[in-house]
Amino acid sequence: MYSEITSALAISQMTHKILIIDDEEKLRSLLARIVKSEGFEVVEAKDLKSGFKKLEQTDIDVVLCDVKLPDGNGVDFLQNIKGSFPLTEVILLTAFGNIADGVQAMKNGAFDYIVKGDDNDKIIPLLYKAVEKVHLQKKVQQLEKRIGDKYSFDTIIGKSKGIEQVIDLAKKVAKTDSTVLLTGETGTGKEVFAQAIHENSNRVGKSFVALNCSTFSKEILESELFGHKQGAFTGALKDKKGFIEEANGGTLFLDEIGEMPIELQAKLLRVLETSEYIPVGDTTPKKSNFRLIAATNRDLKTESDEHRFRSDLYFRLNIFEIKLPPLRERVKDIITLTHSFVKQFSEKTNKKTLQISDEFLQKLENYSWPGNIRELKNIIERSVILSDAVLTADVLPYEMQHQPEKPTKSMSAFSMQSIEKLHIQKVLNYTKGNKAETARLLEIGIATLYRKLEEYGIQ
Repeated sequence: MYSEITSALAISQMTHKILIIDDEEKLRSLLARIVKSEGFEVVEAKDLKSGFKKLEQTDIDVVLCDVKLPDGNGVDFLQNIKGSFPLTEVILLTAFGNIADGVQAMKNGAFDYIVKGDDNDKIIPLLYKAVEKVHLQKKVQQLEKRIGDKYSFDTIIGKSKGIEQVIDLAKKVAKTDSTVLLTGETGTGKEVFAQAIHENSNRVGKSFVALNCSTFSKEILESELFGHKQGAFTGALKDKKGFIEEANGGTLFLDEIGEMPIELQAKLLRVLETSEYIPVGDTTPKKSNFRLIAATNRDLKTESDEHRFRSDLYFRLNIFEIKLPPLRERVKDIITLTHSFVKQFSEKTNKKTLQISDEFLQKLENYSWPGNIRELKNIIERSVILSDAVLTADVLPYEMQHQPEKPTKSMSAFSMQSIEKLHIQKVLNYTKGNKAETARLLEIGIATLYRKLEEYGIQ
């Protein structure tokens, strides 16, 4: 009871519009006064035609509509309202209730169907419940929009030729139902692309279910993917839906599919070919209609040629391959990504957006980024935490601060000097600057090392 009162008070503090459609002016005015006394804003209409115009002109939350009106029947009109304004709730009012009309009204989407006079005490409590439902539906819609905005192609940062080509390909395949294979190194943003493809597909609003195939053993992965029946194995205490069933109507994203055990690959292929699967411990096939997006950092063609991945599954997955470029091939995007991450983590850590020094950016641009965007994001978060006003190179990890300089014009990349300089720098990075240990590993004297460090300008 307390929660109902609290909910009603919360709703009453907001402005909600109620449309009353009734051809009897005295009854309509009386009902309007009662509804207004509860703090609601009221709009009135005498027939269905003028009522629909009010709906088009104003954001109506709930409609109180008479069943018998001069220009039609409220039960039939209900379908028009729900078709054009699906979030608007409708309470039908009738002078003479009958079961058939009541059943049809609920089928057509009515919030409730009540009899005038007999059920007058129900109107206000029903209004609060209907308004609460509308409020929750609008919050869900806003949340879904924010999720959609978060995973839209517009949020993928980068203007380099490579990433723009990839986005263009992804946009073209998104509207189809084709299987997509996302390939590329770890950390290049494959799951972000999978989400964006889903959010721009015809399955938007349905489930997006993601499963990393490298996380589980064969037995657990099979159960996670296909589900299981109670008693199928020790610990299977009840039936469990698999990810394939959860993805019905939506999208299934299988990350690191190259890690899937060969035995499960045959079962996955059967699902892709027939849309049928059998949960672990069951004998009855089930159906699931889902769109598959797979991702891997492996070369599945080579894996297939060397019999570590089923060739038939590879050809089934490789209908539309999109290869994401590594960050080292997107040098012009590094600064843009950095500014975006700095802003994000400044807000997260309650700091004023930090300035970025030129040296800091230069170090980022010169780095090879084996971990790609994920590594850049982690380094920026760490740097923001360590900095107060300006991001400087001294907050970067040691190996980034002391990375080998790019060969200059005066020193050929193929000269012995260049090779020796790069090798000394690598060993120095390995020992974290310990010069005695560096000299020992290089099998040279410490004095020789210091001379070469000065000669090559190594810090």
